[in-house]
Amino acid sequence: MTATTTSCPKIVRIGTRKSNLAMVQTHWVRDELQKHFPDYQFEIEAMSTQGDKILDVALSKIGDKGLFTKELELGLLNQDVDLAVHSLKDLPTQLPEGLMLGCVSTRENPADALVLNQAYQGYTIQTLPEGAVVGTSSLRRLAQLRYHYPSLVFKDVRGNLNTRLKKLDAGEYDALVLAVAGLQRLGMGDRVSQAIPSEISLHAVGQGALGIECREGDTAILDLLKAIEDTETRDRTLAERAFLRELEGGCQVPIGVNSEINGDQLTLTGMVASLDGQQLLKDTVSADRSEVDQIGQELAQILRGKGAQAILDEIFAQIDR
Repeated sequence: MTATTTSCPKIVRIGTRKSNLAMVQTHWVRDELQKHFPDYQFEIEAMSTQGDKILDVALSKIGDKGLFTKELELGLLNQDVDLAVHSLKDLPTQLPEGLMLGCVSTRENPADALVLNQAYQGYTIQTLPEGAVVGTSSLRRLAQLRYHYPSLVFKDVRGNLNTRLKKLDAGEYDALVLAVAGLQRLGMGDRVSQAIPSEISLHAVGQGALGIECREGDTAILDLLKAIEDTETRDRTLAERAFLRELEGGCQVPIGVNSEINGDQLTLTGMVASLDGQQLLKDTVSADRSEVDQIGQELAQILRGKGAQAILDEIFAQIDR
């Protein structure tokens, strides 16, 4: 009878931002991986990113290439961590050489959320009175809501989720527009006064999904990540990211999407809007879900043909001033 040998559990280091939401998301990833691979040891390495440190400047003025991801990506390239957990909407569509999107996990509700001050309870985005002050740091939300509701007053808001909610409750804003998914993941789903319909506000590319980044060719890590990948979310978000990449936009540009899968058919709706809310271009493409890149590229080209490039060029010029 031969004796069996057991090796020490492999240690897998998971990189994450230090924010409350990032930590909750990363603990979920760690726990899911631990359930599938009990012989492994998963350790969390929390880091501060540039986007976490600069809280007094509008996101659109900082520039968004790697704003919430660069430090984590350096950790991957330097082999300080083995994988990095991101809110997929923060992950640029062009990744650094040597890195790849290894996995996309199950998506929470990707819709935008209306969160109301106590004095405005019972209202919806459609019924907010003229002059109501709505806080958002997203140009995508701002452009769409200006288009539909020009009588509302929009004001930038920064800080983590708790900071924003304190400002709302203190009366600095009558309402905030946040992500349903973030509130739900932090156990604050009761603060969602309304999930804003997609006809009013198309969500951000990748919103509600987690993207797990790793080193290209790291087959051991990729094999682990397969266990927590959600293929439907993956296909939907890959189409969304192809659309954004083709338009050369980032997460701080007013580009919104909605995606659905029915059987083998993937339907992608996309929009580009001007910052003043005067122009909003929207269209839809459906094709076999295996054609995710082509779906996103075709939709981008359709919107370009309608004038999207001129809108984007003007936005980039304004941001660069």
